[in-house]
Amino acid sequence: MPWEGIVGHDLIADQFASAEAAGRIAGSYLFIGQEGIGKATFAKALIMALACQRSENQLKACGKCISCVQALAGTHPDIEIVQKPAERTTIPLEALIGSPDQRLRAGLCWRLLLRPQLASRKFAVLLDADHLSEEAANCLLKTLEEPPPGAVLILVGTTLERQLPTIRSRCQVIRFSPLTDTMIKEILQAEELQNGQEILDSTLTEIARVAQGSLSKARLFLDQELTSFRSSLFKMLAERPLQGVQLTRETIGIVEAAGKEPSLRRTRLRLVLDLSIDFFRAKLFESHGVRHPTDEILARAIDTWSASPEQITRCLEYSLDARAGVDRNANLGILVDAWTAKIERA
Repeated sequence: MPWEGIVGHDLIADQFASAEAAGRIAGSYLFIGQEGIGKATFAKALIMALACQRSENQLKACGKCISCVQALAGTHPDIEIVQKPAERTTIPLEALIGSPDQRLRAGLCWRLLLRPQLASRKFAVLLDADHLSEEAANCLLKTLEEPPPGAVLILVGTTLERQLPTIRSRCQVIRFSPLTDTMIKEILQAEELQNGQEILDSTLTEIARVAQGSLSKARLFLDQELTSFRSSLFKMLAERPLQGVQLTRETIGIVEAAGKEPSLRRTRLRLVLDLSIDFFRAKLFESHGVRHPTDEILARAIDTWSASPEQITRCLEYSLDARAGVDRNANLGILVDAWTAKIERA
């Protein structure tokens, strides 16, 4: 059975179990890996297991003791979970050191200094570490350099490049691998059966392959509308001359179809831009004589488009910039229009 029901990361769980048994759990960790593979879920399960009053050094949360019950309810006095607010582009400084009128008397860094009330030590998970401003990251340095005795702080990000060097150097880096196609397929099958639904095996196989190791992407592709749009998007990107107006219209249409909730729309646009990045990256590999592993739909699309490495690189850079714009909470309509105009000119 996977550790705490989290598929794909048993080796990392074993490492933490050995460290806990030897009394060698570090004060700060940086979890790194692509989006949607379970890093945040693992971090929360880890601190719950470390705080469990009945774990007996097995790194297994009993789920029944007072500590586990409060951790599951999100009310544990010794466990802090901090993440970027949906309406903000970065993790606010006050989340770490308190508002101006409570500076250094509130916030994550201050709460870690308090005496544990229920567990034997203090725990904190800082999600969205990619979105730490330089000012906020600098506020963490003293806590990372001199963590309170026994305290454990876990930062969750995607790549080392998106973390300040001062943050990287003060944390033990734990790298999480993408999930295999088989793992994703089995998880989706179990979830669909639990929901009283059943999807064709061939469909699940295709979804697992195009998700590229990300369970969150695979769940999005369960929507047939998105699966169909993927094929349409590749065709539009391969068409020459590229029809920017059509690409804008189709992209905004699929984004707005997610509903009125801004977070759902941004999730859709991230996926569209990720697919575009996959397209241009695969074409760039091919332009240098390397056949990047692709599925049949993507392979057909890049075969029909002829472009220089310089043109492909510009399109890739424009798509990466647009992807970053989504995370900065840019206006989605303006962002899509600017993105399509740039790749059309390129």
